[in-house]
Amino acid sequence: MIVYGINTVLEALRGGRVKELRMADRGGGRLQQLIDLAGKRGVRVRRVRAEALARDARGGVHQGIIAVVEDVPEYSLGELIHIAEGPPLLVVLDGIEDPHNMGAILRTADAAGAHGVVIQSRRSAALGGAAAKASSGAVAHVRMAEVVNIARAIDELKKAGVWTVGLAGEAEMPYDTVDLTGPVAIVLGAEGGGLRRLVRERCDFLVSIPMLGHVESLNVSVAAGVTLFEAVRQRRRSRSARNAPAKRRPSER
Repeated sequence: MIVYGINTVLEALRGGRVKELRMADRGGGRLQQLIDLAGKRGVRVRRVRAEALARDARGGVHQGIIAVVEDVPEYSLGELIHIAEGPPLLVVLDGIEDPHNMGAILRTADAAGAHGVVIQSRRSAALGGAAAKASSGAVAHVRMAEVVNIARAIDELKKAGVWTVGLAGEAEMPYDTVDLTGPVAIVLGAEGGGLRRLVRERCDFLVSIPMLGHVESLNVSVAAGVTLFEAVRQRRRSRSARNAPAKRRPSER
């Protein structure tokens, strides 16, 4: 897999997934930092022509460097469920085909501490190139499970005790009124079409983000961020409540 851009390559190096770096000049500045890190990791650095770099990046903004990396490690759905020490927080993507949205969601999932992302084998954006760059390198860190059928994956999550919360613009339940402190998977639909019917029907809850302005809905990657950090907020508050010292009765003072 090819990834490009300084931040993306840096995270891939930190994740130990880079096989080779390719660059068109002698470096300098942040590029030199990557060269130095590659040397410490024993990663080969090749000098190539600028046109070869552009070809490998398929027209993407490569910032003078690309990396040949190992494929993203594969996890099973069961591994994602049980990898968390506490209640798992997962993201299920039902047909996200725009690589920039895919990358932005992966970046947010990493930032929110989600334990994994579930994607479908088909009808999903590729994880290299533009998606990797849009994720600012998060693709090197987020655990991914690839499944054949999202609807069946939701059934498997439910059998394992994971509540599934689907985002749908027309849903009556606001996103911040559902309990996101337990084992939860947030299910996001495709750009424009939203959740497919079979996926919608299998979700335990359908929620929406209230729109207070003139637009009808948010971009799917923004909606992912809003909902994931609501889960983070609820979980932090729940932990604080559990860890707070018990109030003593007047007779105990």
